[in-house]
Amino acid sequence: MDKTFAIFDMDGTLTDSMGFWSRLAEEYITGLGFRYSSQVMDATAHLTVLDSAALFVRHYGLSKTPEQVAADINTLMEEHYRTDVPLKPGARAVLEGLQGAGVKMCVASSTSPRLIDICLRRLGVRDCFQFLLSAEDVGAGKDKPDVYLEAARRLGSTPENTLVFEDVIFAARTAKAAGFTLAAIYDEFSRNDQEALKEIADFYFLRWDDPALLKWLGI
Repeated sequence: MDKTFAIFDMDGTLTDSMGFWSRLAEEYITGLGFRYSSQVMDATAHLTVLDSAALFVRHYGLSKTPEQVAADINTLMEEHYRTDVPLKPGARAVLEGLQGAGVKMCVASSTSPRLIDICLRRLGVRDCFQFLLSAEDVGAGKDKPDVYLEAARRLGSTPENTLVFEDVIFAARTAKAAGFTLAAIYDEFSRNDQEALKEIADFYFLRWDDPALLKWLGI
């Protein structure tokens, strides 16, 4: 690999957490006595937690502010990040290998920076990253390139010499269109998009411990 900078998504890429997130909004909405529909679920797919919360306020006529709803949802997820969200198999070895090779890395996620920090510290890999960045920090979801461009700026890099690791098709398309080299990793919750991911990715792999990936990364 000839890249000296790398940007990692967290949920579904580094951590096996999409199952928790997929149940979280439904857990919150049904806990309020509402029916959580597939239409609402699809509408929040590319949104930040805050934007999803704003949609819930509008759709269900909630009396809380989007900020309050987002805080409630993050509180539910925080417990999982503190206790049982795991790293994907092989991810630690890749992170430590790249760190040892001098690659500067960061996380760019749709999740709150505080929750990213809680999770990655518990998993023992926080020190692999220069910083943690959320789409909330830049005010735009991953359907826009802002979070990737800001991450590259903070790393001191440019899209041309930065590798982005992603697992979902809309985010992968955004990063690729912005000029980044794209490495896509399989996640069960994106299983229906794998052919599309293979088509646009510069490199595609099923697991972090894939020998081909380790050889490509030179670790």
